[in-house]
Amino acid sequence: MPKGAELVWRSVREQGVDTVFGYPGGAVIPLYDALEGSGVRHILTRHEQGAVFAAEGWARATGRAGVAIATSGPGATNLITGIADARMDSTPLVCITGQVRSNLIGTDAFQETDIFGMTLPITKWSRLVRGVEEIPEVMRRAFEIAQSGRPGPVLVDIPVDCLKAVAGELPPPPSPKTNAAAKAAAKSAAFPGVALSALLREAKRPLALVGAGVKLAGAVAPLRALLDRLQLPAGMTVHGLGAIAPEAGYNLGMVGMHGTRAANTALHETDLLLVFGARLDDRVTGDPARFAPAARIVHFEIDSSQLDRVRPAHLSIPGDLADTLPLCLEAIGRKPLPDWSEWRELACGPERAEMAASALSVPALQLLDELYALLPEDSYIVADVGQHQMWAAQRYRSANPRGFITSGGLGSMGFALPAAIGVQLARPNSKVVCIAGDGGIQMNIQELATIKRCSLPIKLLLVDNKYLGMVRQWQQLFYDRNYAETDLSDNPDFLALARAYGIDGERLQLDPGGPQGLPKNRGEMLRRMLDDPKPRLLLFECAPEANVFPMVPSGAALSEMLLQEQAKS
Repeated sequence: MPKGAELVWRSVREQGVDTVFGYPGGAVIPLYDALEGSGVRHILTRHEQGAVFAAEGWARATGRAGVAIATSGPGATNLITGIADARMDSTPLVCITGQVRSNLIGTDAFQETDIFGMTLPITKWSRLVRGVEEIPEVMRRAFEIAQSGRPGPVLVDIPVDCLKAVAGELPPPPSPKTNAAAKAAAKSAAFPGVALSALLREAKRPLALVGAGVKLAGAVAPLRALLDRLQLPAGMTVHGLGAIAPEAGYNLGMVGMHGTRAANTALHETDLLLVFGARLDDRVTGDPARFAPAARIVHFEIDSSQLDRVRPAHLSIPGDLADTLPLCLEAIGRKPLPDWSEWRELACGPERAEMAASALSVPALQLLDELYALLPEDSYIVADVGQHQMWAAQRYRSANPRGFITSGGLGSMGFALPAAIGVQLARPNSKVVCIAGDGGIQMNIQELATIKRCSLPIKLLLVDNKYLGMVRQWQQLFYDRNYAETDLSDNPDFLALARAYGIDGERLQLDPGGPQGLPKNRGEMLRRMLDDPKPRLLLFECAPEANVFPMVPSGAALSEMLLQEQAKS
């Protein structure tokens, strides 16, 4: 009969997962003892936070639940930031933690923590296993919950004695009780097609806002078909990037605090806003009371708790976008739509250039444009958190729906390096570029060892401005340049540090005499980085006081965004 640890691995494989990330410890030794022959590849990261972020990267690239494993106590608590990150960004994640022996729970035993209780507010579901026979069903439910509806993290805490115990007779798995035909008919009957069509035909300035929900639902194709039919201006949240075809004439780019001028202005002027799978957080809306002030809102959303949360919707359409988007297209039909060409030309036209010309003179933006132009279509950009993240998002142009990956809702510095590991393992034949700042890279820099061990050809673009750049920008603009505790001028020699991990690289320095302040040989440096079959670092020495614009100040409306030429000197 199998032991509990064998049942865990068997359950993981039954879910189609062949790669997990973790860090061993006393309470999970039985699990690691049963690893050989399980058919599961385990990636040893150098910190549990690295494991959970790598699992997130794997999940974001594949759309399936990533798996992170940690021991009890500090191992489990080191997963918490990643769990919260996955919850905010709707990433399917199964975290498996070891726990002290069942009879010691509640005694403050060595490395005992109530990780079940700690994670209840930030998981979709948490479970403390009480017996070995529970393991198959608990694991099955964990994956089901993580991947269904609005995806998110779950936690399964297993006492070490349950991992060691031999299972007796196991209950049979539950039989599926779904009736797909009846469900599809019910959804079709409930869809408010007449109301939606009426709203569209009354609108003078309609606009679409696309969020991560479109990708999570696997509904990019029907979304593009719908937008091609409507031909109305459309913007994306940072997690929606890649959902709209980059060459589409109605593509306004990213919306929100550092969104494009065109997208934010159109959001302020629209009279009908179609929201597809976006939860309308404050980084998207600015002041929610002044967000799309003249608009009636139609909100397509799988998570009913997000409906009417920020702004009341005129029409709420709950459900999976894979179902509702085709129904939307069907409801609109082939009858002629209103002529929105004048509005579309105003919203998308050259007079509302996506950025002021002066902003495009920022060397980082020019460098990113040239980097993106060299990348194959199936490449992945994994951005950390800070100024470089917003620059990378502003310039991102790709038809790969899952190609831009970052920590959005939680804004977790240190995310990108381990997440890029997960992405590269999930997509071994794709180019994976990790874009990080000198602050964030040092939060999980130990994962360079994981890159070396796994021989992963990840490309690292490190933007080094010797500051915690985004905080410094706020200090400059709103706190009279009081750069309190944001100075990183004592950074290590990142090239030497990378070489210590067996990773080569080179330094790209600003050249006042070069185009946009960049050296003339930057193209060669970019190509050397991308063409190297091994991991490689390109260290970009960014100007210390380079800023990200447009920028919507805290509490302001999107229409009150600052452009570079308007900011304080």
